[in-house]
Amino acid sequence: MSDLQSLTSSITAVTSPFRSYLTDLHTQYQANNDGAVADYIPELALAKPEWFGICVVTEAGQVFEIGDCDQVFTIQSISKAFVYGLALEDHGREYVNSRVSVEPSGEAFNAIVLDETTNRPYNPMVNAGAIATSDLIKGANGTERLKRLLAMFQRYTGRELDINVPVFLSEKATGFRNRAMAYLMLNFGMVSDRIDETLDLYFQQCSVMVTAKDLAMLSATLANGGVNPVTQERALDERYVQDVISVMLTCGMYDGSGEWAYRVGMPAKSGVGGGITAVVPGKLGVGTFSPLLDAKGNSVRGIKVCEDLSQDFGLHLFNVAKPKLDLADCLTGNDVDNW
Repeated sequence: MSDLQSLTSSITAVTSPFRSYLTDLHTQYQANNDGAVADYIPELALAKPEWFGICVVTEAGQVFEIGDCDQVFTIQSISKAFVYGLALEDHGREYVNSRVSVEPSGEAFNAIVLDETTNRPYNPMVNAGAIATSDLIKGANGTERLKRLLAMFQRYTGRELDINVPVFLSEKATGFRNRAMAYLMLNFGMVSDRIDETLDLYFQQCSVMVTAKDLAMLSATLANGGVNPVTQERALDERYVQDVISVMLTCGMYDGSGEWAYRVGMPAKSGVGGGITAVVPGKLGVGTFSPLLDAKGNSVRGIKVCEDLSQDFGLHLFNVAKPKLDLADCLTGNDVDNW
């Protein structure tokens, strides 16, 4: 058993109303078979539609996991938010913003389009912006830059993560639109001329293997001000946590981000591997995994879980009404008779 597993095992609430709540959610939405598994990359099509995991990690380090929380899958676009944070640490806010804007694009995530006034990609969560962000990651060569990315993810999750090589090679072999974006940005001076190296880095970051538990730990670290709540290691300078979660709220759910902000109100990022990571600042992080996606590329079951969590516990950032359920009591096991 790893040090992280030992730590989480010692502080995971075994009997809790919250665990029962999550179990009920899992049972309810396991029966929802809407959506389809992504198949534009052959390796993604191998995912089983029945896979479904829900994990919540609190800022105190409590871990609640239900279902397939140890099933590995590729992080895909969820990586964009965290690589953006590393770019901010490497260069600072003003320089990064000179290369990548923070405006919702209103376009598909893979649109070959830049801001007509500034020639910048619209935000770090669309492919063009994520490629520009990856280009900003420091390192003498591709290997050093990849090692820095993997080390960053390890600080967030508390464990070493690997690359799914077949997925990386598939993305590299079929990434023609991404190459077009990169060369368009090169034309306007938004990226360096190490195009192949940066694209490899981008494809590799999307091919990092994670679990629902990892996604919950990623978001819980952001919720805890950039410090992993279990290992207590700092993963992101607290100056930039606000930047990352702000862009997650406005741009993190593809072209469903407005609807998400309206209905759920938790900064989040999704990926076509079936994952969603969602942040409740100062409270907890949520990680869900289900490979059945809606037309916008977001996990159908994951959205349902996050909607219920937000509504039942009043987790929407702008909620002012009294929630139906009290989160603190639920986590500690108080007032169990009210459940």
